[in-house]
Amino acid sequence: MGFILSILYFVTYYLTPTTLFGPLAAAHIEIILAVLISFASLVSLPKSFIFRTPQSMALIGLGLAVVLSVLIGEHWAGGAVQAVLGFIPNAFGYFLVCLHCNSRKRLQILVVILLPICLFVIAHGFIDLVRGFPNDLLSDPDFTGSPYLLAMRADGGNWLFRIRGLGEIHDPNDFGQLLVCVIPLTFIFWRAKQMLRNFVCVILPVSILLFGVYLTHSRGALLALLAVAVVTGRRRIGTVPSLAIAAGLFVALMALNFTGGRAISADAGSDRTALWGESLQLLKSHPLFGVGFADLPDYLGHTAHNSVAVCAAELGLFGLYFWCLYLFPTVNDALAVASPARLSDGKPPVPEEGLYPGETRKVEQLDKDEINRLGSLVLLALTGFLVAGWFLSRSFVMTLFILGGMVEVIFEMALQREMIAPRMRLVRVAPYSGILAAALILLMYVLLRTVNLMH
Repeated sequence: MGFILSILYFVTYYLTPTTLFGPLAAAHIEIILAVLISFASLVSLPKSFIFRTPQSMALIGLGLAVVLSVLIGEHWAGGAVQAVLGFIPNAFGYFLVCLHCNSRKRLQILVVILLPICLFVIAHGFIDLVRGFPNDLLSDPDFTGSPYLLAMRADGGNWLFRIRGLGEIHDPNDFGQLLVCVIPLTFIFWRAKQMLRNFVCVILPVSILLFGVYLTHSRGALLALLAVAVVTGRRRIGTVPSLAIAAGLFVALMALNFTGGRAISADAGSDRTALWGESLQLLKSHPLFGVGFADLPDYLGHTAHNSVAVCAAELGLFGLYFWCLYLFPTVNDALAVASPARLSDGKPPVPEEGLYPGETRKVEQLDKDEINRLGSLVLLALTGFLVAGWFLSRSFVMTLFILGGMVEVIFEMALQREMIAPRMRLVRVAPYSGILAAALILLMYVLLRTVNLMH
C-alpha cells in the first residue's frame, strides 16, 4: 500500500492535484496522501536502512535551516511554519523512495511513472505548438502562451515557443532538467540482444524525450545533456574523445537552433552572473541563516538561476552546509555503485521475513554487472540534474531527493549482497560536507571574478 500511495504522490507532484483530481484538488488531496503514506510507512520503518544514511540527518538539518531562515531572518514565526510546510513535501520524496522503492522492480515502476509524465507534457505542448495561436492573441502584450507552452520574444523579436509542464515544472528550463534526468533512467529497461523490446521500451521513448528537450529550447538542459554524453562516453572511449564528440554535438545542435536562437556565451549569460554576484552579496550580509526560504526574489526581483547561490543566499552557511551534507554522500555513493572497481562479486542476500509468521520475501537475483549498470544510470541522471542545476534555482525540488533515494536503494542492494564497503559514516561525511560547501562558494567567486575580467 505504501508503494502505491508513494507512486500516486509523485504523479500528483509533477502533474499537480488540479490536473489529476479536478475540483477535488480543493480538498488538499496531496496533504491527505502524505498523511496516508506516513501511516502506511510505519510498518516499513523498523527494517529500513533509511536511518543509517547521512542524508536523513541532512534533511532534518535542512528543515531546521528553513525554519531558522524565516524565524531569524524575517522574525516571522507564521512564515517559518509556512516555509517548512513548503519544504517537507519535496524532501519527503527521499524517504518514500528509500522506504518503498527498495528493489529493482520497484525502481523500474518509478521510472515507468516518470516517463509517461514527461511524455504527457510533451504531447500537450506539441499539440499546442501545432495548433498555433490566433493573431489577436499574439498581438496582446500580456500574452504568455498556454499552460504547456511558454510564449516569449526571441533576441530577434520573433516569437519563441517553449514547452513546459505544470506546477513545479512550469518553467521550460525546469522541465528540460527533468527530461535530461529521465533519459538515462529509461535505459533501465534495456536488455541485451532484445532488439524489439529495446526499440519499443528505450529507443523510441528516449527519442521523444530528446525531442522534448529540444522543444524546451533550454540552454541549461543542452549543457546538461552534453555533460551526460561525456560521462557516458569517457568509460568506453576515454575522456578526450568524449569531450571532442560533445564539442561536435554542441556545434551541430546550435546549428539546428536547439536554443531557439539564444546564444550561449559569457555576454549572453551576464544577467545570470549578475544575479549570482548579488546573491553572494546577500550571503555576506546574512551569513548564518540567509534572507529566508523562497524569499530571494523579494531582494533581487528575480531568482538567482543557480542552485548553490539560491541555497546559500536563502538559508545562509548553516543551510548550505546541510544541503552539502545531503549532496556529498549522494554523489559519493553514486560514484561507488557506478564503479566496477569498487564492486565485488559478493553473494546472494539472506531472504527477509514477511509480515506474517513463516513468510519470507523473494530476493531479487542481481549480480555485480546489474548493480553497476543501475548505479551508472542513476549517476548519469544525477549528473544531468546537477549540471542543469548550476543554471537553475532547483536547490530543494523533489527530483533531487528522488534521485538521492534511488542512489541509496541501489547502494543498499550492493551492501546486502556484500559487493561494496559500508557507507561512509556521518562523522566522516560531516567534515567533507563542510569542505564541499566552502569549495562551492569559492568556485562561484572565482567564476564571477573571471567573468568580470572578460568584460
